[in-house]
Amino acid sequence: MLLSTAESSLLIRSAAERLGHCRGWQPPFACDVHSFRFTPRIQRLNELEALTRVKLNFLDQIAKFWELQGCKLRFPHVERKLLDLYLLSKVTLSVHRLYPEAPDTEDVDEGIGGGEEEGADEDEEKERRAERRSPRRLKDEVSFFIDLYMCMVCGRGDEEDRLLLCDGCDDSYHTFCLIPPLQDVPKGDWRCPKCVAECSKPREAFGFEQAVREYTLQSFGEMADHFKSDYFNMPVHMVPTELVEKEFWRLVSSIEEDVIVEYGADISSKDMGSGFPVRDGKRKLIGDEDEYASSGWNLNNMPVLEQSVLTHISGDISGMKVPWLYVGMCFSSFCWHIEDHWSYSINYLHWGEPKTWYGVPAHAAEQLESVMKKVAPELFDSQPDLLHQLVTLMNPNLLMEHGVPVYRTNQCAGEFVVTFPRAYHSGFNQGYNFAEAVNFCTADWLPIGRQCVAHYRRLQRYCVFSHEELVCKMAADPESLDVELAAAVVRELGDMIEEESRLRAAVQETGVLCSEQEVFELVPDDERQCWKCKTTCFLSALTCSCSPQRLVCLHHAAELCSCAASNKCLRFRYDQDEFPAMLYGVKSRAQSYDTWAKRVTEALAADNKSKRDLIELKVLLEDAEDRKYPENSLLRSLRDTVKEAETCSSVAQLLLSQKQRHRSVSKAGSKLTVEELKVFVEQLYRLPCLISQARHVRELLESVQDFHERAQAALADEIPDSGKLQALLELGSGLELELPELPRLKQELQQARWLDEVRLTLMEPQRLTLELMKRQIDSGVGLPPHHAVEKAMAELQELLTLSEHWEERARACLQARPRHSLLTLESIVMEAKNIPAYLPNVLALRDALHKAKEWTAKVEAIQNGSNYAYLEQLEGLLMRGRSIPVRLEALPQVESQVASARAWRERTARTFLKKNSTYTLLQVLSPRVDIGVYGSSKGKRKRVKELLEKDRGLELDALSDLEDSVEDTRDPAAVVAAFKARERQELEAIHSLRAANLAKMALVERIEEVKFCLCRKTASGFMLQCELCRDWFHGACVPLPKAGSQKKLVSGSKESKFLCPLCQRSRRPRLETILSLLVSLQKLPVRLPEGEALQCLTERAMGWQDRARQALATDELSSALAKLSVLSQRMVELAARAKTEKIINAELQKAAANPDLQARDSTPSRLIIAVLHD
Repeated sequence: MLLSTAESSLLIRSAAERLGHCRGWQPPFACDVHSFRFTPRIQRLNELEALTRVKLNFLDQIAKFWELQGCKLRFPHVERKLLDLYLLSKVTLSVHRLYPEAPDTEDVDEGIGGGEEEGADEDEEKERRAERRSPRRLKDEVSFFIDLYMCMVCGRGDEEDRLLLCDGCDDSYHTFCLIPPLQDVPKGDWRCPKCVAECSKPREAFGFEQAVREYTLQSFGEMADHFKSDYFNMPVHMVPTELVEKEFWRLVSSIEEDVIVEYGADISSKDMGSGFPVRDGKRKLIGDEDEYASSGWNLNNMPVLEQSVLTHISGDISGMKVPWLYVGMCFSSFCWHIEDHWSYSINYLHWGEPKTWYGVPAHAAEQLESVMKKVAPELFDSQPDLLHQLVTLMNPNLLMEHGVPVYRTNQCAGEFVVTFPRAYHSGFNQGYNFAEAVNFCTADWLPIGRQCVAHYRRLQRYCVFSHEELVCKMAADPESLDVELAAAVVRELGDMIEEESRLRAAVQETGVLCSEQEVFELVPDDERQCWKCKTTCFLSALTCSCSPQRLVCLHHAAELCSCAASNKCLRFRYDQDEFPAMLYGVKSRAQSYDTWAKRVTEALAADNKSKRDLIELKVLLEDAEDRKYPENSLLRSLRDTVKEAETCSSVAQLLLSQKQRHRSVSKAGSKLTVEELKVFVEQLYRLPCLISQARHVRELLESVQDFHERAQAALADEIPDSGKLQALLELGSGLELELPELPRLKQELQQARWLDEVRLTLMEPQRLTLELMKRQIDSGVGLPPHHAVEKAMAELQELLTLSEHWEERARACLQARPRHSLLTLESIVMEAKNIPAYLPNVLALRDALHKAKEWTAKVEAIQNGSNYAYLEQLEGLLMRGRSIPVRLEALPQVESQVASARAWRERTARTFLKKNSTYTLLQVLSPRVDIGVYGSSKGKRKRVKELLEKDRGLELDALSDLEDSVEDTRDPAAVVAAFKARERQELEAIHSLRAANLAKMALVERIEEVKFCLCRKTASGFMLQCELCRDWFHGACVPLPKAGSQKKLVSGSKESKFLCPLCQRSRRPRLETILSLLVSLQKLPVRLPEGEALQCLTERAMGWQDRARQALATDELSSALAKLSVLSQRMVELAARAKTEKIINAELQKAAANPDLQARDSTPSRLIIAVLHD
């Protein structure tokens, strides 16, 4: 379970302090993997373990000793196992302490440092001796210095062949005077015992080397995975953690196997960026990164939280306030250590393979230190602060054998591991991973931190920060402190003041009189460190005029110098009088909680008479949150009480306002029951504070009880009253409670409303349709059983059955073929008249009867009238009659009359209308009204049709009055009179048009301005003159007459009479044909406008024929016609002669052009010509 930051150290302390560590959100990884570069440390595994390193150092010294002796170290094997020389030396020393007398030198075996083996050849022995530098050889070379070579042990210079000369210091020794004695002269360089003693000098402090290669995360991961997979010969994810752990401790304990790994440790997140999202402005936070960036579990935020002591330290301390990053590989390890100033630490594994941890509780820290010093004293002799260097491991099994409690855990990706103050911890990485760690300090750490400073003082170790400065800085601003932290500062500051007062008094007793105040926080830390113990001074320090730059803390006042006390000066940060005020401020902050707790306790324990208002409790809660009081049971109880009271107040307000259905103690969306309301009222009066709505909620409960009584009475009524039930439902719904009577009231209301609806529907039969009856029956079926409902249902069902029966009969009559007579349908309608329902088919049948009667009456009126009806009137009656679903006796007669009239009109149209004519028959038979009106087209012949259509439109407009008069007039005499009037208008218009067109020819001088033809353009090309209107038309704009070609038209032949398209609109049948049409018309019992127009036209034609005959019967016209006939005959003969001459001249021209015919007699030709002239 992950804990909030404020509660984490409190809730996990009990288990974690016992174990020394504890483990634990998976934020997105925020490091830039492309720019992340680092140089790792090199770790030789067998040099990490303390005992193994001691052995390696011992063997290295022995090897170096024998090397200086000129001999090669050979490791003996016992029972096929390498002899542990270090253990052998330990056993030897222990035996030597028991038996201090050393054996004679003659009995000493050659041991492991023998210069040669027993089976060496004599040649090799001679060669080796020859290579040695002996005194004899030197004596032969420099004989006058022979007295200078004396044995440094016995002081004699005899036996020169056994006298050795040191290659380091040139001292001489007999081979038998050495311990142990040498049998032969060593091969190579040789060192005397004095020079060999140099090997036992203390070694340099052990530390890790930096690798040469720089890695990225990708390249390091590839290297780490390759190493692990090769080492275990299997994929990295398949290697068990137990196998890696076992192999790790085997390797660190092995002298023979030397495995080297690399570890990217202590990488500052300030330089490379944190693995957690941070608001540093370098990259934009996306998604839920902002939540992680502000979380207290973010290691960048944890050291500076309000409850953390480190937040009061100015500046960033790398590794403590600024997280460090760790990139590990398989077997890379972190050695036994505790955190600086014994602070807490927290480690988060971002990703990768697990990290194995070992922890020792704080109470066993000194025990661990003692065991390690006991097991490997040589390391601590040369490096007393070895455990502070993070370079030494020791097998947990060995520690537990010595009684040190050790606990282990595996930290997986996404888990935290927290270490507690002075809890030693170590571990190693199972494989490639990425972790981040930082320190933090809570209020309980303050006394531990002061103990750590005292411990550092004894070890003469530098402090990371001044503990005294930190405490005083917190005391200077008490209101910013958490209450628990303030209480801890009070205790810590009191102890510091007490100790400081004692130390200052001791210094003053020594005679130091000079004192100066100094602001130590403005002095760099390296300039205010105690010269003796390296502690960073803050409250006070002692200096001397003999060395102003040197200072000591008051614990080492005597170590400063040997000068008189009068030369020394006490430098202090605060005067003794300032301490009480500082302590009082922090104490007031800490004690304010006690006053607040007393008030809260009294408020929560108040009885009904002394209850406080909810606002007072809120003020106490806000005061606790503002002052950051500890999160204890009292504060949680106050918060729960305020929360419960606010919830009750809001629920009560909702219940009273009736604005929203709400219940905080049950599922969302449900209402309070009556029992819950009773419990809620009891809860309101049980709260330790006053709720203003409590009285109104009690009144609500009383209203609910009154509603219950009224509802029971309404439900007991025999006949449900919708008004009463509706009022009760509104009242109950307004109470916003779950009332058991509401469902029954709703059922009763549905029944009452259904009955009301049925009653109202039956009172209005015109609204009672079949669908409505079905819907009402269906809605009634779903109602709960009730005798009134069942009775109404039976009545509706009976009415529905009867209505459906008559509807079906009416529908059958409407769709019957052949159709029924009027009498049959009238009887059906009369029988269905008494049904109190809306029957569409019956109504349609009734309407059809009414229409049939009206139609029959109209037909009888037309047939019995003085004049026949027009065709259009009969066609309208026919269309209406056919749509009536009743058998009409007169309908076949009307159909026959209409068919005969239509046939006559079609025959007449074929007689008069041209093919594809744009005129109607009535327009052709009626006098023209569009005389002198021309179209505005500018096209050629192909557009004549468009012009005619436009002219037709004008003509229709002009004839509309005549047509209307013909159609609307019932008196034939009026029709004839209108036709005669139009004839006169037509004659007048044609005479005017002829005169105007003939007058155009007189304008020869301005002939280019005169407009002709349908196109209304000037004269051009071949033109034709209309015989009627006398206007001229272009040959390209009008169709040519059937008389012949243009030549015939130009010659003016009798057959070539031209009429323009405007004057000749139809065919001109013979009068006999027209008379036959009129005879057929007289047989029709129908009036047609076209027939009346044809009668008028026929009378007009016959009248003109009579006048023409009378004119032809006069003497003058007969004589003129005879002369015209003779003249016409002569013109025909002259035309024939001209044609003959033209042919003869053509033949003569051909003969003259032929040379064969030129020699012939030309007499016949002349005769022919003469004949022609005669």
